[in-house]
Amino acid sequence: MTKKGQPLGEALPYNICCHEQEQALAAILPEGGSASNINSSLARALRLRGQYGQNLLLRHQADWMTGWFLGHWRWGEEGNNIRMGWDPQKKSWPPNLGTISWQKSLPLIVSSGSVLSTLTKQQAKKLGLPKDLLIIAGTTDSNAAVLSAELEEEDGLTVLGSTIVVKRFVDNPINGMGITNHRLFNRWVSGGASNSGGVVLKKFFSDMAIVELSQQINPELDSGLKLRPMPSKGERFPINDPNLEPILEPRPVSDALYLHGILEGLARIESQSWQKLIEFGAPPPQRIVTIGGGAPNPQWRRIRERITGFPIKTSKNLTAQGVATIALSAIKSKIKPLI
Repeated sequence: MTKKGQPLGEALPYNICCHEQEQALAAILPEGGSASNINSSLARALRLRGQYGQNLLLRHQADWMTGWFLGHWRWGEEGNNIRMGWDPQKKSWPPNLGTISWQKSLPLIVSSGSVLSTLTKQQAKKLGLPKDLLIIAGTTDSNAAVLSAELEEEDGLTVLGSTIVVKRFVDNPINGMGITNHRLFNRWVSGGASNSGGVVLKKFFSDMAIVELSQQINPELDSGLKLRPMPSKGERFPINDPNLEPILEPRPVSDALYLHGILEGLARIESQSWQKLIEFGAPPPQRIVTIGGGAPNPQWRRIRERITGFPIKTSKNLTAQGVATIALSAIKSKIKPLI
């Protein structure tokens, strides 16, 4: 986008694989990392710079919204920029992004909970909000889910939204392809996100149909279908393979049986995600807490328990509560605005 926040073109979605950027990514991040994948934010940034030139600003949607409230696009919250290359352990961008052109494109990074400034007078008038309303850096949606789920020490979290995300608190960051490490209230959270999730279900069924068809499923029985329900070619976690193909056939005559097979396929992706996280050093969870649009489905929950081997609890809290927790903590701490 331009320095005034105007888009130069359409944004690139999270599941786009930028194959042509593989060598450039290796040059920027020779040691690998979550941003070195060809479907990372950094890969998309390289494509956008090649398409629109180097004189542009690169912002994720959350940082764009923050800029819209503030009237400028200076800041970027660290959690939203990890897959752009920001290192939360070193608190810096990779050395190879230190050129003047990159520094002009990248945001100044602030930690989650930083008080940035107040709402601009123009936006306050437009939105009917107080002029002294504080704008506070938030976090990613899955990190907000971690906070809102109120996890106990031995719990893991699975977010069942448009994608499947697994996370848990760890003592130290875990390194592995597709794994990201975030800092929340001075604690490390490690996890990974699949390209698959509820987005696949919505390709075939309405919300009402999912509820009705789920009631016809016996979750104790195996469907016999071996599906790999992905929205398109390419996966980032638990398998890092930009060429991995979905398996959505054969489709049986029975819609309930097909839904059964898709739910089992999604549960296998979740199970593999937890096994991958454990393989890289995360303690096995004693229980999985689930949040997101797919969490209340009782048949899916039992299928997931059967396939993952973990007991599962559904959180009734909203993800937005996690962001509110961050804002409330910042206000109570009386943190002064950065500007």
